Amino acid sequence: MSKHGKKYLAAREKVVAGHAYSPKEAIDLVKETSITKFDATVEVHLRMGLDPRQADQQVRDVVVLPHGLGKTVRVLVFAQGEGARLAEEAGADYVADTDEWIKKIQNGWTDFDVAIATPDMMGKAGRLGRVLGPRGLMPNPKAGTVVQAAELPRVIEETKAGRVEFRLDKTANLHVAIGKTSFDAQKLFENFAALMDGIKKARPAAAKGTYVRRITITSTMGPGIKIDSFGAQNIDSAS
Repeated sequence: MSKHGKKYLAAREKVVAGHAYSPKEAIDLVKETSITKFDATVEVHLRMGLDPRQADQQVRDVVVLPHGLGKTVRVLVFAQGEGARLAEEAGADYVADTDEWIKKIQNGWTDFDVAIATPDMMGKAGRLGRVLGPRGLMPNPKAGTVVQAAELPRVIEETKAGRVEFRLDKTANLHVAIGKTSFDAQKLFENFAALMDGIKKARPAAAKGTYVRRITITSTMGPGIKIDSFGAQNIDSAS
C-alpha cells in the first residue's frame, strides 16, 4: 500500500473533508495546496448523472478557455492542396499531406497534442485508428477536429489558444484541465466558468435527474477539493 509524503499530508490537512467549497474558494485552495516544484496543471473532475452505455446520453464537445492552458499545444493537420497551405499559414506544427506521414504515424510517431483533418483526408487518417484512438488523438467531427479547409485557420488558432475537449468516459466521468497553478485565481475561475457553461450546453436531451453529481478540482499530485456542484452550475465568470 503506497503512502503519501509529508508535503501531501500537510496540504490535505488544509482541506476540510466532505466540505463543498464555492468555486472561488476551491480555486484559491487548489493553488495553496499545490506541492510540486514545477508549474502544476489544475484539473477538474466531474461525476455525471449519465449512463455511458446509452448512446443518447453521451457528452462530447469542445470549449475555448478564455485564458488557455498555459502550455504549448502541438497541432498536426491532415490536409492536402489548399488545405495544407492554409494549415501551414495558420501555424500548424505539422501538416500530414503525404503517405509518408501516414506510415510515420503507423510506426508509432505521435509527437503532437491535437490532430485535425479535412473530410477528404479522413480516409487516410482512418487507417491510424489503432495508433491515434487509444491516445485520444483521432480527428472526430463531434470534437470539432474534422473541418472544411476554410475552417482550418480558426480551429488551429482556437486549439493553440486553449480549445479543450471534454468527453464522458466509461465510468460516467469527465476529466478536463483548466490551466496551471501559476495562473491568477481570477483567470482560473474564468476558465472554470467557461468549462461549466460548455458542459451545461452539451447536456443530452435524454439526461434525467441530476446532471452533474459531483465536482472535484485538484492540481497535479495535490489533494482533491470538492466544489459545490449547484453553485458551480450557476456561476457568472464576471462575478
